Parts: sequence; C-alpha cells; structure tokens
Amino acid sequence: MNLKRVRAIANKEYIQIIRDPRSLALGLLIPVILIVLFGYALSLDIKDVPLAIWDQDNTKASVDFILNFKNSEYFRIIGYYDNYRNLERLLNYGRTMMVLVLPKDFSRYLYSNQSVPVQLILDGSDSNTATIALGYAQSVVQQYNDKLFRKSSQTNLVNSQPISLDQRVWFNQDFESKNFIVPGLIAIIMMIIAALLTSLTVAREWERGTMEQLISTPVRSSELIIGKFLPYFAIGMIDLVISVILGRFVFFVPLRGSLIQLFIMSALFLTGALSLGIFISTVAKSQLMASQMAILTSFLPTFLLSGFTYEIFNMPQAVQAVTYLIPARYFIKILRGIYLKDIGMFELWPEATCLMVFSVLMSRLAIHKFKKKIL
Repeated sequence: MNLKRVRAIANKEYIQIIRDPRSLALGLLIPVILIVLFGYALSLDIKDVPLAIWDQDNTKASVDFILNFKNSEYFRIIGYYDNYRNLERLLNYGRTMMVLVLPKDFSRYLYSNQSVPVQLILDGSDSNTATIALGYAQSVVQQYNDKLFRKSSQTNLVNSQPISLDQRVWFNQDFESKNFIVPGLIAIIMMIIAALLTSLTVAREWERGTMEQLISTPVRSSELIIGKFLPYFAIGMIDLVISVILGRFVFFVPLRGSLIQLFIMSALFLTGALSLGIFISTVAKSQLMASQMAILTSFLPTFLLSGFTYEIFNMPQAVQAVTYLIPARYFIKILRGIYLKDIGMFELWPEATCLMVFSVLMSRLAIHKFKKKIL
C-alpha cells in the first residue's frame, strides 16, 4: 500500500466535500436530526392520554374518584361533558382517546356497598396505545378500590371491588394492530413513491445533459413540470389501488367509509407530495442530492412525526409544534377516519383544507423554481 497515493486520494475527497456545501451540510445534519428525533420525539411510555368525562352524579364521591385520574401523570382531562353526542364527536374527531362516564347513582351505589358500574369508552384505532391506556385506567381504578377497601375496617364496607370498570372499545374492538397500521402505511407508501421518484426526474435531466435540449424547445416551464407530474401521479394512484386491495382482501382491514372520498383525499395528498419531489429535484440538480433531500424532508418526517408510529400527544410540546408542518399528519388522520370510523368531510374538513394548502403551495413553488435557462 502506497501511503502517498492514499493521502492524495484523501485530499481530493476532502476538497470535493468542501466544494459541495450542501452535501457537507446533509452529512453533518442527518445524524443530528436522527438523534434528536429518536431521543426526544419517540417514546414507548404513554403519558397525557386525552380523557373526556361525563359525571352524571356530581357528588363529592364522584369528584373524589375523578381526582384519581386528574392526579395521574398518564391522563390529561380535556373537559367535562353532559351528553353522548358531544363525546361521540370528540372520539370521531380524534380529540380524545378515552371517555369516562360515571352513572347518576354513583354515590348511592358506593355508600350502599354495591359495585358501581363505570363506563369506559376507548378509541381503539391505535391498538397498541389503546391497550396501554386501558391498562393505566384499570390501574387507577384498582388503586381506588384498594384505598376504599383499606378504609372498610373503620366502616361497614366489605366489598373489595366497589368500582367495576365496564369498558368498551370503539372502531377497533379486537385491538387488531393491522387495522391501525395499514391505513397509515398508505400514506408512507404514497410519500415514498411521490417524493423519491419525482425528486430524481429533473435532476436526471441535468446529469444526462438532456435538459439543455428541453430548454431549447418552445415548451413552457409549467408544461414541462406538469408533463413530468402526470406519469408519477398515475403510478401513485395505482399504488393506492394495490394498497386498498391488499388491505381489504389480504389483511381483512375494514373499509367503513366512502371509497370515493378515500381516492379524492389521496389524490390531493399525492399532488402535494409529487410537487414536493419535483421542487426538490429542481433545487438539487443531482440525483444523489435529490434522493438524500427527499428522504430527509419527506420519508423520515412522515414515518416519525405524523402519528403513524407513535401518538403525537405523547411527544414533547416543541416536537408537537413541528408536526403541524408535516402533511402526512393530516392525511393519516383522514385515512384512519375513513377506514375505521366512517366519518365524512364534515368532520375531516380541517385536515382536507391543510392538504389543499400544501398541494397548492408546493405546486406553485415547483413551477416557480424551475427556470428555462442554463445556470
């Protein structure tokens, strides 16, 4: 081994890195970003589970029981309600994961040494999180029962289980994880196909030297972008069809909502994702850089910060604020709402509006950034 030649090659590579500040920045930032995301955004511990309460008794006994949930680090009471219609709306909108309903005769049952039936309604869309949250709720109730049983030596109470938890799981009664994963995977698949493939389309033209030929033709910038957009849009919709068929007939995931609405929302999300890929391609000018930028700006945020893998409410506040910039966050909520809850545009219009803004913004940026001139 000739050490002089090794040193010469090392010097050349060093100069290449210095002359390409974008690659240098990616090489330095990617490890930092991944460490921050995995270190702070992801956690297997579930805390601050949103909890809605309907206390039909409104006595000191019922308030004391609710305080056990309020004082627990695992639950966050979002409000008190007085009818099932509002509670159902909260579950459909995804604003709460758990609903606790105390009966009208809570205190009477308790003081007469009878078991009190307390209803617990759980959103089972995310089976893993729901299972953990259910265990926390059962633990809180059991601790309350143990506390009352210890006081029974000073009273006439002999019932060791004064509170009986009547639990009911909505949307995913059997806690099937595939019902939660498959709808989210559609967003992951469409983002990968859209961003990664289209991020190479313009950069490939520059690398092969064919972009000069396209620039010399009368075709406009917008026409060129749209012409490159359409084939990938067709591929993305075909992938959607394949995903829906596999989810329904291979994994037997129920599709309770409208298939037409599913395709319309998917087309809206796909438009924005494809435009993002084309925008990246016009900025990068090289396929390697384009693929790295696509992974960093599309795939990783979609996988980690969209609510696909871990619940957003379990992330730190700073990371939760960042998730509002991730379009897949809104698309995954739409997918799970259509698949598992059979909810329509009346409930999903905020998420649909965010996707529309994303699609229009990225389309405008992609067309504006591409210039018919040699730089």
